[in-house]
Amino acid sequence: MKIAVISDIHGNMEALNAVLKDIEEQGCERIFALGDYAMAGPQPAEAVQFFMSKEYEQNYSMIQGNTDLLIADYSIYVFNALNEKAPIMSEALKNDVDLLNNNEKEFLKNLPIQLEVMVEGVRFLLTHGSPRKNNEDILPTTPIDVIDQMLENVDADVVLCGHTHIPCGFQTKNKKTVINVGSVGRPFTPEPKSCYLTINVNNGKCVFEHHFVDYDKETASNKLRNRKFSGSEKLAATLLDPKERHF
Repeated sequence: MKIAVISDIHGNMEALNAVLKDIEEQGCERIFALGDYAMAGPQPAEAVQFFMSKEYEQNYSMIQGNTDLLIADYSIYVFNALNEKAPIMSEALKNDVDLLNNNEKEFLKNLPIQLEVMVEGVRFLLTHGSPRKNNEDILPTTPIDVIDQMLENVDADVVLCGHTHIPCGFQTKNKKTVINVGSVGRPFTPEPKSCYLTINVNNGKCVFEHHFVDYDKETASNKLRNRKFSGSEKLAATLLDPKERHF
């Protein structure tokens, strides 16, 4: 069976549609989605609506990202806490909350934080940040000893994550595989192409491959700029030339 794993769409429908087309061409039979569907992107409501339409399709398995929970649990306290660390992201969040209706927020709120999925004898753990915390970074520079600590209570053979928008992979000392699948909608790689993962599962063995997909970045950037919240222009520019992960 061939599986596609996507994460961190961030309301970028141009990127999502390009990746879905590539996934179809790859012949994938299942899609795992690891969260962050809406926040701070060109079309947050449309992205959530797409995933809502897949909620009862057996070939989709979806979990919640940390920013999905920010939207679902939004309050002035959430805004102020984020504003201290990332003022532009807090303005984006405030505008996202205005654009999404109650059904869309409820969908994000009710998504599972993590999910275990068994495919052909391989146990996958779907998580957003790390098995310990939905906003914990797994980066190419994360020491393997730290990765092992994150997986202390994990029984799965393969841990799939996103959150950092930077693809990478590890084989731990305990012979577990950890793959960060990268970002569909806000890639932070030198060439800002959408990134996702495919997994070929055959007789209990897996072959992993990151895929990089070009998409209409200019249209996506213009849509984000036209949202016109404070900082939208800076976020729009990162779709064309990413320099920083947080604002």
